[in-house]
Amino acid sequence: MSRLLIKAVGLVLLLTGIYFLAQNVIFFSGYYSFSQRLPTTASVLSMMAGALSLIFFRRETGNLGWVLLAVGFLLVFLSGGIFFKSISLWNLFLAFAAMAGGWKLFSGGRIDF
Repeated sequence: MSRLLIKAVGLVLLLTGIYFLAQNVIFFSGYYSFSQRLPTTASVLSMMAGALSLIFFRRETGNLGWVLLAVGFLLVFLSGGIFFKSISLWNLFLAFAAMAGGWKLFSGGRIDF
């Protein structure tokens, strides 16, 4: 099979797994008060700074962009703005299997069992 077709199938599997997993995540926010929502504000600013440093200043910042993105995601969980709906074990397995298989096809071109 063509290398491009294998990468396309891997990307489709990866995005399908992310889609099925993301269906069970709810993001919410409440009344905004700066003193009560400091982790929310810090997470948004951290993720914006991380994305900008990775896109525009990759050579100058090194791994700082990845660190800022990780801190931003951690602060999202700490702010309490995420709610996980219940998911069956079968759906969770299929989502992670699709993501893992898609990543292996996309990055390496084959799946090793």
